[in-house]
Amino acid sequence: MQGSPPPVEQQVPSIDWDRPPWNRWTFQRMSQILPTAPIYNARLHSPINELKAEHQSIGDTTFTRADGVESTIDQLLDDTYTDGFLVIHSGKVVHESYYNSMHPQSLHLGQSVSKSIVATTASALFDQGLINIDSLVTDYLPELTATAWNGATVQQVLDMTTGVRFGETYDRRDSDIGKTDVACGWKPPPEDIDTSQWPSTVWDQLLTLTDKEAEHGSRFLYRSIETEVLGFMMERVTGQRLPDVISNYLWKPLGTEEHANITVDRLGCSTASGGISASLRDYARFGKMLLDNGRVNGKQIVPRWWIDDIRGGSHGLFSKEGEEFFANGCYRNQFWIENKDKSTHVCLGVFGQFIYVSPEYNMVAVKLSTWPDFINREFNHDTIRAFHAIAKKLNT
Repeated sequence: MQGSPPPVEQQVPSIDWDRPPWNRWTFQRMSQILPTAPIYNARLHSPINELKAEHQSIGDTTFTRADGVESTIDQLLDDTYTDGFLVIHSGKVVHESYYNSMHPQSLHLGQSVSKSIVATTASALFDQGLINIDSLVTDYLPELTATAWNGATVQQVLDMTTGVRFGETYDRRDSDIGKTDVACGWKPPPEDIDTSQWPSTVWDQLLTLTDKEAEHGSRFLYRSIETEVLGFMMERVTGQRLPDVISNYLWKPLGTEEHANITVDRLGCSTASGGISASLRDYARFGKMLLDNGRVNGKQIVPRWWIDDIRGGSHGLFSKEGEEFFANGCYRNQFWIENKDKSTHVCLGVFGQFIYVSPEYNMVAVKLSTWPDFINREFNHDTIRAFHAIAKKLNT
């Protein structure tokens, strides 16, 4: 995208902006290619939550990759298309580095890391009694009585254990998630598919999902549409748009350094499941707050019970697909649990977005990436192995 205007062969195609090689440019510039709404910080009225730094050398730390090959952290960062990497240990930033032209003020698309941010924002609404976590979804969105969410609880939406049929096949443009891409404004309708009956907004898509393929609460199946339901509930009970809810209940109290943003559809409704872009440091502030049991500079900004429930709530349901990432893991409250016998929890987004929060290691690690694939299990396993190697070094 160099030049004025850029040559045709270098211009980002609207149908493939999130694919390689375009995502190397677009993930740091979402507001230049899609409509976004700001998530404001509080810099004009209160100080930034400063991140204390005590940098250490971790680049030459070695670990064994999933294929048995020895590697260094530096090599991993290069091999896995890293844009930003930050590690906090014992309350201080011990490493912060940028690649692919990213810098501290850059905003980077978090993809499904957004789910964890939205759900954690919702915890304030649960705590205030605006939403009862054990109530039915239809208590807040009665229009969904005619859909497969009828009879599902808010907790089941959080844990993705409803029985709603929804296909999360990323590389099929006519899958349910492919329709979401069009409905939320991320993509134009594919030219080689009849899209005349497709929903034009995410809300419209919710109303079309009437097939129930399992009893609510009987299985875990990862489906991004569940977070969209949560986002609409949050807007309904507050009377605010989602970016304002996130700003008021989370982003400002966090003491963030930069405004974030979130993509919106033609009605101005936010993409709760994957549309947030933020700076590396502000993602790290979010992770550090979780590590600090919901507190920022001594003030409880997220309910402690929410943090405890992420780490130790009912984790009985998982899936074979999930076990490919975390063999003894589970899913709770829109977070991945690395090992259900421990308290480490992870925010994950496709194309290599990570916020790794480990009370066991007293460590937070954030990795922002632009993988050439939606999902790369080898990169995922190698990154988690790298986190363990860094923690081992820092804790010796």
